[in-house]
Amino acid sequence: MAGKGGIIEDILGGEEAERPERDVQAGLDPVAASLATGAARTDRTIAADLKAYLKRQARLVELQTEHLHEQRMVLLSSLRIRRTTDRLKLGMQLFFILVATALGLGAAVMVFDAFNSRSVVVETFDAPPALAARGLSGKVVAGGVLDALTRLQQATRSNKAARELSNAWTGDVKVEVPETGVSIGEIDRMLKTRFGHDIHIEGDLVQTDAGGVALTIRGDGVAPKTFEGGPGELDKLSTQAAEYVYGQSQPALYAVYLSDSGRDAEAIDFARTAYPGTDTAERPYLLNAWGNALENTGRSPREAMPLYSEAVRLKPDYLPGYANLMNTDLLLGDEEGAWRIGEATRRRSRGMPEGEAAHDLINADLVSWDLLPWRDALLADAKAHAGLGSNASDSTPDIAEVEARLHDLEGASLQLSTAQARFADPNVAAMTHFVRGRIAAEVGDTARSADEMEAFAAAYASPVVSSNYPGYLCWVAPAEEMAGRPAKADAVLAAAGRYVDCYRFRGDILDHRGDWAGAQRAYAAAVALAPDLPAAYYSWGLALARHGDAASAAEEFAAAHQRGPHWADPLKAWGDLLAREQRWPEAVAKYNEALKWAPAWIELKRARERALSAQRAG
Repeated sequence: MAGKGGIIEDILGGEEAERPERDVQAGLDPVAASLATGAARTDRTIAADLKAYLKRQARLVELQTEHLHEQRMVLLSSLRIRRTTDRLKLGMQLFFILVATALGLGAAVMVFDAFNSRSVVVETFDAPPALAARGLSGKVVAGGVLDALTRLQQATRSNKAARELSNAWTGDVKVEVPETGVSIGEIDRMLKTRFGHDIHIEGDLVQTDAGGVALTIRGDGVAPKTFEGGPGELDKLSTQAAEYVYGQSQPALYAVYLSDSGRDAEAIDFARTAYPGTDTAERPYLLNAWGNALENTGRSPREAMPLYSEAVRLKPDYLPGYANLMNTDLLLGDEEGAWRIGEATRRRSRGMPEGEAAHDLINADLVSWDLLPWRDALLADAKAHAGLGSNASDSTPDIAEVEARLHDLEGASLQLSTAQARFADPNVAAMTHFVRGRIAAEVGDTARSADEMEAFAAAYASPVVSSNYPGYLCWVAPAEEMAGRPAKADAVLAAAGRYVDCYRFRGDILDHRGDWAGAQRAYAAAVALAPDLPAAYYSWGLALARHGDAASAAEEFAAAHQRGPHWADPLKAWGDLLAREQRWPEAVAKYNEALKWAPAWIELKRARERALSAQRAG
């Protein structure tokens, strides 16, 4: 009989001792396990041995499981470390890529800025130790010139881009490029010196034999010039030097500055002298300023017209030139010609960024009574230029005038209250009187209206005013007539020129005096003078309505609306005509359309409410 171990080995196939690794890996053979289980049912010894063996096998499986779990944990930990390391490597790579990209972009920006740089850079001036001991060092003198130049440029209101102003001794970025010892600021300056279009200004201050001082200034393309004065006149000399630099470096803007300052004669002489040596790209702007100065001195508009024409020939997209050509036509009494230029300018401006051309279309808006775009363009221009606008005159009274045309009397009064006198500008006072006269006429104060309009007429004698507001003198005549001053009304119309407003107001005055036939001839003459403008048709329609010819009046209102589709007055008058005929739905429709173009007109709102009430009652 075999021993216990032998029996088990026989049952297990005799391979237990020889295949421990396989048993550990694969466990007990299924057939052997089945036989052992059967024998154990009849032999307790075998059962005990089998039980012990199975415990050992279970323990091996547990150890193996623990080992595998430990291996798994080590593997997971290793994967986490590797993932973190990979992320750090990727982050560092991305960081260096971003740094390299930023440096590359920075370098590209610096090069681009260098190629496009058009600054006036004031270098440190030279000053002897004796003057430096009195506080007049080179930096102080140069700083005074820079300050004066900054004041001049800020006092110039123009849509033309000005050169930037800077000095050469501050603003450096003190970051050195590795292994070069050169700062970024120095690299920037070197690039601009090599590729830019900057104008570098320098100079010196010396004491004269007479005890005064002499300030000499020179620069790139700026011939040396010396300004002498007393020992306490350095500020005056700095301003003179700054004006000289301004004229040499930015001739068009300097001409505008002179004209804005009321120095139109100097502006004309400067432009005439500077033009031959001015860059081609700068010439349109200089020609425009030259033409404006000519008109401000009362010279014939025909002298300015060739200058504006040449400006737009050199720069076909120069809209201010077209705006001034329109104004010149208006000064010559050719309102139809101004309208044609305006329509062409509108077509030319299509595709430009929204709002960019709006200010240069103001004259076109004026003749077609497109009031909201006119007002919005003035407001945007004022906002962009310190609340004053870019014209030679403060634009606030102009905004007030448009508000009065829109029948927004509160808005007009508010604008007038914020008007600012500038360089003793006669336009501000003149247009303040004009708007006050229009407000007074609107509320029925005929005496005050006439007084304000007479004050406007006195100011209009200045060519600075008359050249900026062609045809506005016509508005004085109806104010005088309504105040019972017919002789003054006639005198104004005789002097005011050939304008649609003068002709239509003559028609109103003749009708007021009972000369209906003469009035109709005047209205017809107004239409013939500028058949594409709406105002004459509107006035004629009002007169026809007063005389009970509703059908003809409606035709004139329709003609006015066709030519001035954004003008509320013809629509309101048309609505009134329909209301008289108790055609309430049609009247309400006209009033509603009119309100889109004059939303603050109180009388229009009242007329609409009356028509709506009548419509509901009917």
